[in-house]
Amino acid sequence: MKLRIGIAGLGIAGSSLLPAIKKHPHVEVTAASGRNKERLEKFAHDYGADIHYSMEELCQNPNVDAVYIATPTELHKEHVLIAAEHKKHIIVEKPIATSLEDADALIAAAESNGVQMIVGHSHSFEPPIRKIREIVKSGEIGSLRMINNWYFNDWIYRPRTPEELDTRLGGGVTYRQGSHQFDIIRYIGGGRLRSVRAMTGVWDRDRPTEGAHAAFLEFEDGTGATAVYNGYDHFHTTELTFGIGEGGPLNTTGIYASSRRAVREVADPAMETQLKSQAGYGGSRAKKYDSEEIHQPFFGLTIVSCERGDIRQSPNGLFVYGEDEKVEIPLNEETGRDVLIAELYDAVHKGRKAVHDGRWGKANLEVCIAVLNSARERKEIYLSHQTSVID
Repeated sequence: MKLRIGIAGLGIAGSSLLPAIKKHPHVEVTAASGRNKERLEKFAHDYGADIHYSMEELCQNPNVDAVYIATPTELHKEHVLIAAEHKKHIIVEKPIATSLEDADALIAAAESNGVQMIVGHSHSFEPPIRKIREIVKSGEIGSLRMINNWYFNDWIYRPRTPEELDTRLGGGVTYRQGSHQFDIIRYIGGGRLRSVRAMTGVWDRDRPTEGAHAAFLEFEDGTGATAVYNGYDHFHTTELTFGIGEGGPLNTTGIYASSRRAVREVADPAMETQLKSQAGYGGSRAKKYDSEEIHQPFFGLTIVSCERGDIRQSPNGLFVYGEDEKVEIPLNEETGRDVLIAELYDAVHKGRKAVHDGRWGKANLEVCIAVLNSARERKEIYLSHQTSVID
């Protein structure tokens, strides 16, 4: 049985899912919507797909069974509600929303309309993270005791829209990137956190949103975790991850602080928005997925400690540091987005419960909000909505 997907938003996120859709034997892309006429026309030519200029039109298309909502965070609520009302299955980019109340409304809409909804936290779908979870769950090196994820990069100085630099609209590294970190940590740890204590940093008045955070997370069983993120383009954790970054490409720029210098040469927000747009589908700065040298993807440096050993990623798999020896476990070339598409397909056509459903997305959102609130109030926040766990 085929699953026909329409893509809402052909920016960086929307484009990045296309290779995974093409690889799945029972999934195809049949339509897209957006505001850029030239980009949509190129997409229609390349894929023989229908094009639309609104979410409503896309969801009225009878050749679409599911929609991938890759639109800005502040539009997620409106667009998920439209999709659910038209009985379309849903992948919505992270974070699911900017408030727990909105997340509840989206979960209720999907359930009342009988559609599957998956939140696209693609990094916990990646083979290294899933393999770490498998080793932790097996107990082969003892019980889990500590998880650390530290990511230093240039996020705050990559070309951004004004909305991405406005925390109220879901901008800044805590909403945009912390949602990945907390998802990875929760997935490895099994799900339910007890408390959060954190600080955040807004260190550049020209980029008025969080560019850094440091959070201490505690699971209900006492396992501790740290999530450190710094997007101010000084030190990069690729120096510690074999030169490999997100998605698995080698970091080949070799130019120190190039993002920070480049964005400061942009004259105004409109020009910066245009520069970011060029990284979308068919743009001059779009990623060339087929020509990059790809390894296992690194979302910063992740180190997991159990009672009798530690785990970290290698370029092509995992290093497991046991009591008597260090071994490398090679992994296949499957990507997180491949697994994301498979999870939606299996939920729709095989009746399998999705791990990354709306409640999982809401729990990750709660951690984002707790980090921001803890930083503002300088106190520990106890979590109350962490009901989403995995076996």
